[in-house]
Amino acid sequence: MSLHQKEREIIVQSEYIDNFDFDEIEEFIKNANKELFISYKFKNSHTTLAQPRGGFPTYEKQFALYEEFEKVNTDVLPLTIDSNTRLNDYATAKKMLELSEANEVDMLNGYPLINHGYRTTRKMITHFNRPVSLRHGTPDARLLIETALASGIFEIEGGPITYLLPYSKNFPLDKAFLYWKYVERVCADYSKLNEPINRESFGPLTATLVPPCVTIVIQILEMLLSLEEGVRSFSVSFAQSGSVLQDVVMGNVIRQMADFYAKKIGVDDAKIHLVYHQWMGAFPRNKELSDTLINTSSFIARLIKADKIITKTRDEAFGIPTMQCNAQAIANTKYQFKILKGLPAIRDEEEEENLKEEIHSIMEAIFNDSADTLWRKVFNSIKKGIIDVPFSPHIINHNKVITIRDEDSNIRIIDRGNMPISDKCLAYEKSKLKLSENKTEIINKIVEDIGVMHE
Repeated sequence: MSLHQKEREIIVQSEYIDNFDFDEIEEFIKNANKELFISYKFKNSHTTLAQPRGGFPTYEKQFALYEEFEKVNTDVLPLTIDSNTRLNDYATAKKMLELSEANEVDMLNGYPLINHGYRTTRKMITHFNRPVSLRHGTPDARLLIETALASGIFEIEGGPITYLLPYSKNFPLDKAFLYWKYVERVCADYSKLNEPINRESFGPLTATLVPPCVTIVIQILEMLLSLEEGVRSFSVSFAQSGSVLQDVVMGNVIRQMADFYAKKIGVDDAKIHLVYHQWMGAFPRNKELSDTLINTSSFIARLIKADKIITKTRDEAFGIPTMQCNAQAIANTKYQFKILKGLPAIRDEEEEENLKEEIHSIMEAIFNDSADTLWRKVFNSIKKGIIDVPFSPHIINHNKVITIRDEDSNIRIIDRGNMPISDKCLAYEKSKLKLSENKTEIINKIVEDIGVMHE
């Protein structure tokens, strides 16, 4: 037994789960229907795949949700995990699941996969025979990922940066890197048995005025850490920024940069996909306006030729949507994709060049760090503020980078903090702004810019 396998045997020893049978799981994955793999679906699709969010505590409700999604021919099903499981608190998840089942009231905000176990969950996944994407937000996802893959969930979202800096205050970053290294290795191992397991990074981050260069650098880094361990199907992603032009520029640049840096580490056989999130900030309370916002993001997804879109619903401002509302959002998005064929390619070379230069400067500083492994270089770069995510709650994040919107709603950097972008790039960013001399006015404008889509 390899060292790696010994570690896996230890991870799956938990009082909250049924016994793991690794041989049986391997056999299951080897013979699993190709329709369960999003990597297979990407290969054979000529349009943008549509995926909602969604998770209920009980098996019955999750099954019913998938039935609603099946009616509208949803391309990719979601499995959103509850927050107790995200924090590795399986004991509370178990209690809340029992209460949810007994009282028919949802006591959890997602599906407690660990407590349901892979044998039960696999029945549901194989019944619907569509790719399922695991959405969770967990810094230590080792047991969760083992359970997901054994269940037939062959797309795993997240990473050590994107599932930590936006969500956690003080979870140790170095531990997150090592726990995700484990995840990458397991995904790479299972990828050899059938179609590749797809890993997806979480591009929206804090969803508040994150400059494009930061989003893209983090996407590339999580991709490289994944490819380094042998993963060969990876999705980079970002969320609607609030500016159509900036989204188009980001879509063009992220594809170029992902290919460039994958080749830089000697990987040229990986399939890199682009995922676009509909607006992740505050939604208007007027549902007709919400529809307009959603339609606009579907249009942008087709404009940038995204491989997948992650949808929102018109009930976004009011809490968890009904199953029917969630399914309707997918039906509307798919209808719009049917209409939006043959859109022209749009370029803004000046914006693209500036963004590429910013990305290269930050990446160069990270690669030049004296640490001996990529994850340590990235860890040190976050500690030094070379990577800095606006409005991150994490104690290690500097929060020195300040951004604001220009007149066309593009996100611009007005203070680079410790980010090593050139004076020339910073001057370009500022040249697009008419900034007030009054600090209070600037702060008020930033607050307004965060809620730009709120009516």
